[in-house]
Amino acid sequence: MRHRCRVPQLGLPADQRRALLRTLATQIVRQGQIKTTKAKAKAVRKEVERIITLAKDGSLAARRKALGYLYDKQLVHSLFAAAKERYGDRPGGYTRVVRTVRRRGDNAEMAIIELV
Repeated sequence: MRHRCRVPQLGLPADQRRALLRTLATQIVRQGQIKTTKAKAKAVRKEVERIITLAKDGSLAARRKALGYLYDKQLVHSLFAAAKERYGDRPGGYTRVVRTVRRRGDNAEMAIIELV
């Protein structure tokens, strides 16, 4: 039974799922938006929100947690430098998921996830 299990499985083992979400989160912070499936977009939204909340905090412990999660050290430094003025007055909701047309090959629901 999977009653009340709220972790999006994405059809992957735990280590591959964690690596996928880290990669997607790194690309969202780097590029501002990515196009992916709707399920992956909803799963990675939680991770990106957590990283931006850490960047708003700006403490050394928060910086170390972000460095442990994102793959690019320079990206973390630039995110922490810009997060205060970009998201300082915003209490949450740093990302937006916009549904797009379905993928041609397998008819999967596609979405664009972007930073607000």
